[in-house]
Amino acid sequence: MVKEKKIFVLDTSVIIYDHMAAKSFHEHDVVIPITVLEELDNFKKGNDTKNFAAREFSRYIDKISKGNTLQDWIPINGKGHGMIKIEMHVGSKVDAEKVFGEKKADHRILNTALYVSEKYPKHKVIMVTKDINLRIKAKSLNLNAEDYETGKIKDVSELYTGRSEMLKVPSELINEIYEKGFCEPAALLKKEKPTSNHFYVLRSGSKSVLASYSPSKNVIERVKKVSAFGIAPQNAEQAFALDAIMNPDVKLVSIQGVAGTGKTLLSLAGALEQRRNYHQIYLARPVVPLSNKDIGYLPGDIKSKLNPYMEPLWDNLKFIKGKFSEKDREFKQITEMVENEKLVVCPLAYIRGRSLSNVFFIVDEAQNLTPHEVKTIISRAGENTKMIFTGDIYQIDTPYLDTQSNGLSYLIDKVKGQDLYAHITLEKGERSELANLANDFL
Repeated sequence: MVKEKKIFVLDTSVIIYDHMAAKSFHEHDVVIPITVLEELDNFKKGNDTKNFAAREFSRYIDKISKGNTLQDWIPINGKGHGMIKIEMHVGSKVDAEKVFGEKKADHRILNTALYVSEKYPKHKVIMVTKDINLRIKAKSLNLNAEDYETGKIKDVSELYTGRSEMLKVPSELINEIYEKGFCEPAALLKKEKPTSNHFYVLRSGSKSVLASYSPSKNVIERVKKVSAFGIAPQNAEQAFALDAIMNPDVKLVSIQGVAGTGKTLLSLAGALEQRRNYHQIYLARPVVPLSNKDIGYLPGDIKSKLNPYMEPLWDNLKFIKGKFSEKDREFKQITEMVENEKLVVCPLAYIRGRSLSNVFFIVDEAQNLTPHEVKTIISRAGENTKMIFTGDIYQIDTPYLDTQSNGLSYLIDKVKGQDLYAHITLEKGERSELANLANDFL
């Protein structure tokens, strides 16, 4: 049976999310409305993610269009792909601008999709957009409309947590782990294959021990509650997180949890504890402007504009410094590291294109990154680089991402079980009783 040929009309939000989106529709054809190109042209200058995506998409279109006009169908490069064209028409029998009473880019894109639907009646025409409201508007005009599914995980409720609790473990096995520091995987898991760097809370009545599976040693070994630069884990989850952060065999760590669970604090403390092993420590986060306005709207120079976004990271550093007096060696070390730029707090966009060799790299608020951004950051890793991604997948500040499509969820889902990777979900808040109240009941 021959598959029905489809035509996908892509919105600007899809290109910003994934500049290689045109290659994600297999043998089907892709239409880019001219209005999308106009919007991308406005985004091409700057260091933000959307600026990078706009430039890369333009380069891609220019590359595949050599010797062709874009008003004709041209092949999408790569085996098994369909065709692509730029559609100039922004009018149709049904005028979205009149229907919705406003002249705007979204409505011109809708008109292009309507025109394509009228021109190719034998094809199923589908508008693809990350913008929920635009999908609703498209459907109200009798257009097929979908979210862009590439990079989207199926069920966030089943997202890997990185840990298990086993309640009926033989007491002699717990004693063995305490005495020897480890046990054989088969003694605990029988024939079940262990997941690399997975954490366990093992219980036998009143006895318990924390453990994890080490793929390099092929043993279930004990996880001890150790402190890092004055910060001690307050619960089993935090002990697991700090163990992953401090483990030299684990090069990539993700920590997911609500506000106040200690994600960034533990990562920074662990980095400071290992400062001698790395040339620099980077603590970075994506800048997501308030109300979706560019930071240029804020008063002052560039440092003043960025301070509000970086302040939570400085707060964690101040908290660690507060564990020591000004005369203590650790207090002075942190001050010197900041002054000498051995410890750098900066927006994520500022390190785009830099070599990330011999670096301990912490990415905060990673839920505000796309899957492509996370992949790009990790692919920059050089020799002796460790990366920590922290965030809360339920607190997303950018309009075109959700719990299923953000980069942190994607990372957890796709990389789990790899020998170089460890993940832990933190659930218990340790900031304060008041913060826990807000997380639990509000």
